[in-house]
Order: sequence, then C-alpha cells, then structure tokens
Amino acid sequence: MSTDTADGGDADATVSVTPDAAAQALSLLESEDMDTDVAGLRLFVQQGGCAGLSYGMRFDDEPEEDDTVVERHGLRVFVDPASANYIGGSTLDYESGLQAEGFHVENPNVVSECGCGESFRT
Repeated sequence: MSTDTADGGDADATVSVTPDAAAQALSLLESEDMDTDVAGLRLFVQQGGCAGLSYGMRFDDEPEEDDTVVERHGLRVFVDPASANYIGGSTLDYESGLQAEGFHVENPNVVSECGCGESFRT
C-alpha cells in the first residue's frame, strides 16, 4: 500500500480532493459511524455506460493491501491499481446547485464522455 498525504493536490498524485468534497465525504463517513482515521472513500473505475467506463464510489472500513491511499483535507481516498491507470491526476469535487448535487470527478485523461456525463473513455 502506498500513501500520499497532503492538504492540497499535485499533478503527480493519484487523485486530488477539494475541501468541499472532503467535508461532504467526512460528514457521510461520520454519519455511518465509521472511523475516519482508518476508513475512507474508495474511488474506482468500472466497465459500463455508453462510453465504456464509469466511476464508482463507496465507503470502505480500511484499504486493501495493494491500494494507493491518498489523504486530503482529513479524508482518506482508496484507489486500486487498475483504477489508478484511468484516474491519475483527477480531482474529486462536490457540486451543489439547482439541477444537481453530488460528487464529480474531473479527469484529465478523458478523451470523450457520453452525453449525460456518467461514463467516459480514455
């Protein structure tokens, strides 16, 4: 398991996290009575969607042995090796507005997205 700890993000990190995204995820983790010192948000890529790949997120009690663990603004983010190949350099953000609210991944590796923005291709 590799670990990257910082308050911000840099281009070499697997994933950056905005302060808003970290605050929202930490609030959700705490509401699930999960230990934020060990548990974290798993960000992964899976087959699916009209463009071929889609993002997935879930809370895990602890990282897997081969995960990269990124700590940003107090939030631990777990990324498996296969997903890291697709999301390296990405930023996890939390958006709230009149038409949508939720987590969003800004991925510089994407070459095309489906019309709804739920799936992508690298």
